[in-house]
Amino acid sequence: MGIVDVVSEYCSLPRTRRHLKKRKQFQTVEMKVLIDCEGCERKVRKALEGMSGVTSVDVAARQHKVTVTGHVDAGKVMRRVAYKTGKRVEPWPYVPYDMVAHPYAPGAYDKKAPPGYVRNVVADPTAAPLARASSTEVRLNDKSVESW
Repeated sequence: MGIVDVVSEYCSLPRTRRHLKKRKQFQTVEMKVLIDCEGCERKVRKALEGMSGVTSVDVAARQHKVTVTGHVDAGKVMRRVAYKTGKRVEPWPYVPYDMVAHPYAPGAYDKKAPPGYVRNVVADPTAAPLARASSTEVRLNDKSVESW
């Protein structure tokens, strides 16, 4: 056994892949959580900041919106919030007003939505048929576009 064999033995990579850990993709998870007070906000923030892979936590209490960024799994984040806080958690159901073709159609408009947001009818197949414009709305919209 020569010196090259001894050195290569110490510098070699592990032969099995179990030592290599696959890292999750960096993503942003948005969810809707009912936040009543500062204590609820603190409880949600504390539950998420202790989780591995979380880079930042943003809690918008007035909108009942929690945004988590990092190398995390969306399902695990939502389950953790539900388990640690005892609150109902659902994916963020709203999109900005500009993203929907007809924001005031019955399926898209939601009184509970924060200002500037409407329900995401593209992702929600049950609301999509309702979010079409009526023939009157289409006609009025075409006339307003022509007048520009």
